[in-house]
Amino acid sequence: MSSSGLAVLEARGLTKDYVGGDGNPIHVLAGVDLALAPGEFVAIVGASGSGKSTLLHLLGALDDPTAGAVLLNGETYAGLSPRALAAHRNGNVGFVFQFHHLLRDFTALENVMMPMLIAGRTDLAAVERARELLRAMGLENRGDHRPAQLSGGEQQRVAVARALAMEPAVVLADEPSGNLDPANAERLHQLLTDVVRDPRRALVVVTHNRSLAGRADRILALHEGRLAAPRGDEVMAP
Repeated sequence: MSSSGLAVLEARGLTKDYVGGDGNPIHVLAGVDLALAPGEFVAIVGASGSGKSTLLHLLGALDDPTAGAVLLNGETYAGLSPRALAAHRNGNVGFVFQFHHLLRDFTALENVMMPMLIAGRTDLAAVERARELLRAMGLENRGDHRPAQLSGGEQQRVAVARALAMEPAVVLADEPSGNLDPANAERLHQLLTDVVRDPRRALVVVTHNRSLAGRADRILALHEGRLAAPRGDEVMAP
């Protein structure tokens, strides 16, 4: 997709370098270009250590690129104060990680409410939206349970509900089913396809799972710091 104002999320020439323990630079990303239309589902595959998670963190404004820019709905992250960037991220980007990162001292309902409360929503509005999302995840009877009282699959579904709380423009998922058994992984894949996908929202998933990647509109591989069509030998699990 060209830069024509149609992209909900766009990366332009993203590079990311780190300094290694020996003082020499480590080049992780070498000029990544990516544009996603509203409603598009893109899967990113590649070998472990190729920089997939680093790319996702840059797309979600969890880290800064060495060079290049990320634009969400045509607006760059660059120049935003830390406070403004945090608010922008909370309101427009939903994250799902391999390890759910739920707040263990809060119930499932409270975990889903949290982004809305941070944004200043009323308790009543946050409760209603959180209950709606938990119903969509098949967890309407688990809202009062804390993470330790939930199975791994249930915890990950709570994390997906939390990612959707603010109706974000983009959802970024990093190996979302990598810690689940095959049955729960397949259920999560179905939810990502049926619930997370939305004509107004882009979905980017980093995965080694062939089944999940196969549901995407596009599959891209990260190789030597750049995105391209996947090769036949890309690392993929059943």
